[in-house]
Amino acid sequence: MMIVVDVVSWVFIVLGTFLCFSGSVGLFRFPDFFTRLHAASVTDTLGSGLILVALVLQAGSEWLVTMKLLFILAFIFLTSPTSGHALAKAAIHAGQKPKTSDANEAS
Repeated sequence: MMIVVDVVSWVFIVLGTFLCFSGSVGLFRFPDFFTRLHAASVTDTLGSGLILVALVLQAGSEWLVTMKLLFILAFIFLTSPTSGHALAKAAIHAGQKPKTSDANEAS
C-alpha cells in the first residue's frame, strides 16, 4: 500500500512541478501583462496545490504535519487568486490596456 501512495505522490509532485514550470514559460511567451498574470497565477496555484497534496500523502499518519500543510494549501488557494485580481485591477486603474488582436479591433 505504501508503494501506491509513493507513486501517487510522485505523480502529483511531477505534475505540480510541470505546472509551475509551464507558468514560468508563459511569463516569457505571452504578449501582455494580463495574459502573463493569468498564466502565472493559475499555474502556480494549481502546481503548488498538487505538490502540497503530495506532501500530505507522504505525511501519512502525522496529523500535525497534515494539518499544517492543509492550512498552507487553503492560504494559497485564497490569496493567489485574490492577489492576481488585485494586480489586474491596479493595472487597469493605471491605464494598462489588454492587447487585442486585429480581428477584434476591426469589428
